Amino acid sequence: MSRRTLSILMLTMLVLVLSGCNPQAAAPIGPDATGIWDKYFVYPLSWLIKESALLLGNNYGLGILVATIIIRIIVLPLMVKQIKSSKKMQEIQPEMQKIREKYKNDPQKAQAETMAMFQKSGVNPLAGCLPMLVQMPILIAFYHAIIRTSEINSQTFMWLTLGQKDPYYILPIIAAITTYLQSKMMGQANQGNPQMQMMIIMMPLMILAIAVTLPSALSLYWVYGNLFTIVQTYFLYRDKGKMPTPKGGASK
Repeated sequence: MSRRTLSILMLTMLVLVLSGCNPQAAAPIGPDATGIWDKYFVYPLSWLIKESALLLGNNYGLGILVATIIIRIIVLPLMVKQIKSSKKMQEIQPEMQKIREKYKNDPQKAQAETMAMFQKSGVNPLAGCLPMLVQMPILIAFYHAIIRTSEINSQTFMWLTLGQKDPYYILPIIAAITTYLQSKMMGQANQGNPQMQMMIIMMPLMILAIAVTLPSALSLYWVYGNLFTIVQTYFLYRDKGKMPTPKGGASK
């Protein structure tokens, strides 16, 4: 299964889960929460957002920002691993291009040779999907924390009511744009791969389709997370000796 296919499947699964679950019908979340999911995932997120908001003048938009930064710091090792994998992919791009050209009439042989090169180079093409896989339960927990905590879903931030959809679709559009910028930065190592370039376009469109149907607080979390990743990627690639080059050549 390709990285593109796995990413699409994970996003599709996320849409089905979020559209199919009905947290409004579940009990409000609080310190007396029971069960592994509510007690160790949903309630801690609810508590973190509320406490952060109180420290920042009862501003729940900023409370979500603090929660986002803390979560991103926790998953930072996975993001660094993803970027390292992206750099390795960039290094072997010339060889991958040679394989595609040599076996352009034999896709199965090209795939077999590519996988053999991955094994030889110690590259895991699916490593970049790990952060997204980890984010799925976080997003679902965030959704429950928002909808099942009246102190959060009834709050306003700028033009938004956090528990409702953005009436002007501004935040979903920003979510799509920042997803594109993030994907573009992370996809520098795969500029010669048409499938990955297509994924860079498809991902923002899928995020836009998801965001217009969900509470604006979830879109806000996604935008904050994208901005964090964009800044993080910039600084991790800031070392000119390790910057990926457009044509896949080794940098000096």
